[in-house]
Amino acid sequence: MSSKLAGVLAALTLLVAACGSGTGNTPQGGSSAAPGSAATIEVGSLYEPQNLDNIAGGGQGVTEAFNGNVYEGLFRLTDAGKVENLLAESYKVADDGLTYTFKLRQGVRFHSGKALTAADVKNSIERVLAEDSQSARKSNLKVIKSVTAPDDATAVVELSSRSISLVYNLSYVWIVNAAAKDLTTAADGTGPYRLGAWKRGSTLSLAPFPGYWGPRPANGGVVFHYFTEATALNNALLTGAVDIVTSQQSPDALSRFTGNPDYKISEGHSTTKLLLAFNDRKAPFDKPQVRRAVAAAIDDAKLLESVWAGHGSLIGSMVPPTDPWYEDLTSLDRHDVEQAKRDLAAAGYAQGFRFTLDTPNYDPHPTAATFIKGELAKVGITVDINVITADEWYTKVYKNRDFAATMQEHVNDRDVVWYGDPGFYWGYDDGQVTAWVAEAERAKTTEEQTALLKKANRRIAENAASDWIYLYPQIVVASSALSGYPVNGLNSQFYAYGIKKG
Repeated sequence: MSSKLAGVLAALTLLVAACGSGTGNTPQGGSSAAPGSAATIEVGSLYEPQNLDNIAGGGQGVTEAFNGNVYEGLFRLTDAGKVENLLAESYKVADDGLTYTFKLRQGVRFHSGKALTAADVKNSIERVLAEDSQSARKSNLKVIKSVTAPDDATAVVELSSRSISLVYNLSYVWIVNAAAKDLTTAADGTGPYRLGAWKRGSTLSLAPFPGYWGPRPANGGVVFHYFTEATALNNALLTGAVDIVTSQQSPDALSRFTGNPDYKISEGHSTTKLLLAFNDRKAPFDKPQVRRAVAAAIDDAKLLESVWAGHGSLIGSMVPPTDPWYEDLTSLDRHDVEQAKRDLAAAGYAQGFRFTLDTPNYDPHPTAATFIKGELAKVGITVDINVITADEWYTKVYKNRDFAATMQEHVNDRDVVWYGDPGFYWGYDDGQVTAWVAEAERAKTTEEQTALLKKANRRIAENAASDWIYLYPQIVVASSALSGYPVNGLNSQFYAYGIKKG
């Protein structure tokens, strides 16, 4: 899902309240802030955090703003998809694969001034695993049996079974100050920036942290400006109110920047899938034939062209080409209206049926939902579109499972494993898939893991566990004065510390 979560607190003594409100009208190519390391980077985004805690429904926006910028993990997933040591200086794995010993980087301090210790690592992992945690990675880390801190510089993780993905999954765990209290409205991380001010519905600012253990940011701070629709976001870039758009959601607007030397357009590799996710627990979507019929009735290629105008790609499953276990399964999701009608009849719905489609209110979901409504009408299925906010989606769909079907983007890589968890919001429950996913995680080699996840992925595609509409393009549009920004945006992260202006 759009995996939408992040945050944390502490006693904040902020040196800089982020300036750069982005209200100026500097002509094309970015704001009038000073060049070089003193410049504030004005970032435009459609993804405002729901709160500032990545285990309490903070959303995609808090990942984008905070991951690697305000909070750091034991490991970092680079923009190229490689896992690197970060707060873990080194680690060792026992011969049986059940014990991981992490040595922590020394000289690291939280923004409140407290020194990082293994107790903070222990607390951070345990809060992800806590009963009330809403972390999308909680199920991936349930294999952790215990976390201990034998000394301030050492954390030991004991597993109940082998976990070939443990280090990768730990890159999602932000190390927070164990003394933090109000984790949804303030932050206390170890990253190169600390939280400045969050003006709900408008901006979130980050200021460089003078006590950062690593290299200082290449800029004087970052301000994220939030918009609810793509046209306003692009207008902000054109007028210089923002310097960069993290992920372009309006391809039609690219012509306004193409060929203009004041801007640079970069197309990276996306892991974001647009899903028509069914509630597989409830009729009629508990029947694979019904799900296959819905998928066959929708012309994904036509929708992709209408929304993205030649960008992006079709995807026949949950696995993007950048995952190690990818294979092209688009042939399993061919557009075939007559086949859709036959499948509906075989499932007992020859006259069709009616259902409500819950869709977030930001681009391109309402447009895609309207297109899907028209396509399904051709096979006798009536769709009632219910447009809701991101907050409402999280509560109604993700938390309460109160839905029949929903539109949503899922941003993470390697997330096909969620179909092996019957408790996930879409409720897909296939014992064989669950077994394959579990066996893959216990694998001793990446080759064994890959083979098993390919089998699981093919099965969920054959059963149309969801309808994977398309893979988003990853288009970043920036002022030509900017350099050092990420272009892939894996898992919605947006490392801002390398961005330089001028």
